[in-house]
Amino acid sequence: MTERLSDISARIEGAQQLGAVVNAIKGIAAARARTAKAQVAAVDRYSELISSALAYAMPPEDTVAPSRSSRRADTLPRGVSSAQHVAIEQSAPGTALVLFLAEQGFAGAFSERVLDSVTPQITRGMTAPLMIIGTRGLVVASTREVTPEWSAAMPSHSLGIPTLADDITHAIEAAREQQPFTHLDIVYTRWLKGRPQLVRQPLLPLSRNGVMADAHKVSPVATHTGEASTYRRASPYRRATPLMPLPREQLVTRLGQEHQHARLCQAALHAFAAENEARMEAMTSAATQIERELEDFKATLRQVRQESITAEIIELGTGAAAGNP
Repeated sequence: MTERLSDISARIEGAQQLGAVVNAIKGIAAARARTAKAQVAAVDRYSELISSALAYAMPPEDTVAPSRSSRRADTLPRGVSSAQHVAIEQSAPGTALVLFLAEQGFAGAFSERVLDSVTPQITRGMTAPLMIIGTRGLVVASTREVTPEWSAAMPSHSLGIPTLADDITHAIEAAREQQPFTHLDIVYTRWLKGRPQLVRQPLLPLSRNGVMADAHKVSPVATHTGEASTYRRASPYRRATPLMPLPREQLVTRLGQEHQHARLCQAALHAFAAENEARMEAMTSAATQIERELEDFKATLRQVRQESITAEIIELGTGAAAGNP
């Protein structure tokens, strides 16, 4: 009986220590998510501003690719929106991908959802580079026998996002020099109304139609339940004739580079915030389960103690009865 009491007490102590670790992870994730969410609005607005400026600077129906080794590409069909372009490029061959996956563990199926969304493309054999952001996500991808041409870790703090965007930009330019491609999509997760929202958006080539659409809305392509959804945001910028102190071609090139950097920062920051939100959700579920187990252990401990006390009383009573015939 004493050994059983000791075993239950040890399990209670272990559960309490595990609960402390879970609460610590949840607290760190909450702090990071709160900081990132405060920055997301500014980054979204900046990305929309750059998109709006670039759309007005580009000639009608023009398409550019903002890099030193830029190549001309076909424009989108007249009347095709950015969201429709996403749907087209999901199954188009020769499209490079930048995937934002989880950096750390304890985030549920964060990486799996992103990989599932591009599985048809990567399992057919990609003819364009695949880039993965996130150390834990890279491990998950390796279990699926998916090997990217380039990978990087997500920074531990949101202030490192611009540096990561620079690194991705350099990796894209290097990849295009080795294996020229004209289309590139970014796939990431954003957190919206307490749920993960999967987003796939074209980064290359830049078309006036697509850039103008980016200035007016953000278009998630699927939720974690697989349901399609679109969230529109009204552009705060009025249509007006812009001042162009630089030649149009030079202005478009510079704005195109800034647009690419802003979009990468936007995707990375949303993914950073969403990963920490997912970790908070997972840790909340874990903490609830630990509390339930603790209650079960404590109830068992009380029952065993009562049984021990009852056994001792019976033993004492039996001994007293035997000593007084």
